[in-house]
Amino acid sequence: MYKIIEAKEMVPNIYWMIVEAPRVAKKCLPGQFLIVRTDEKSERIPLTICDYDREKGTVTIVFQTIGVSTTQMAKLKTGDSFHDVVGPLGRPSELIDTPIDELKKKNILFVAGGVGTAPVYPQVKWLCEKGIMADAIVGSKTKDLLIMEEEMSKVSNLYVTTDDGSYGRSGMVTKVIEDLVAEGKKYDLCVAIGPMIMMKFVAKLTKELGIPTIVSMNPIMVDGTGMCGACRVTVGDEVKFACVDGPEFDGHLINFDEAMKRQQLYKTEEGKKMLELTEGDAHHGGCGNCD
Repeated sequence: MYKIIEAKEMVPNIYWMIVEAPRVAKKCLPGQFLIVRTDEKSERIPLTICDYDREKGTVTIVFQTIGVSTTQMAKLKTGDSFHDVVGPLGRPSELIDTPIDELKKKNILFVAGGVGTAPVYPQVKWLCEKGIMADAIVGSKTKDLLIMEEEMSKVSNLYVTTDDGSYGRSGMVTKVIEDLVAEGKKYDLCVAIGPMIMMKFVAKLTKELGIPTIVSMNPIMVDGTGMCGACRVTVGDEVKFACVDGPEFDGHLINFDEAMKRQQLYKTEEGKKMLELTEGDAHHGGCGNCD
């Protein structure tokens, strides 16, 4: 059992948990993920590691309730435990293997959308600890859904934008990229993590601007071990699996349209399960798709 040291709702439907997992904390690096199960019969949920403390033996996860399993996870409180925590899994950020002297010569831009702020944070924090302050754009639909502003502001040059203009700058993250470049900013690398549609258009823009771009395909992971095939993605002329070959890939080579179509294939079954959870005995198959 893996004890939850702290659990809180950050903003509506987005939760923060610090979990006691000494072996994971000892080995994990920015960019990697873990798999949790609430009990022995529950679904395996892959989640990017948001933060870790090797001395305390803890890892931090941030997740959004989007289906049955994450809704059940959100009910866990401080002092409760996960049945399983497995990791670290996946390949670390390529920044980890780049010589520090080389990194210090680069101007790096991070772009985070929504819950994508959580996997961006350990990377900018790691760079900050090495004496490198990267620029970071954090986008949210509205002020009420913005997460980790304080944490990000301590480890990066932060630019906040909201789609509705309720806080920070106004507009999509791509608009902020365009503005920063227009202001004279030059970037050697962009790392974008967030919703698939956001990463698609960030990669499209940075390709036009000539900025090499890395994206994380963690949104399409299901099993986390490469066996289910759900996270299959075409990168250039090659087929890769996000959970074992990634989750980070060259954003200019990803076939985003194909990946988003694959993502849609799993929503019908998840929808059925969510109705069963919320309606209980009252669920009678009124959607026409249930047995």
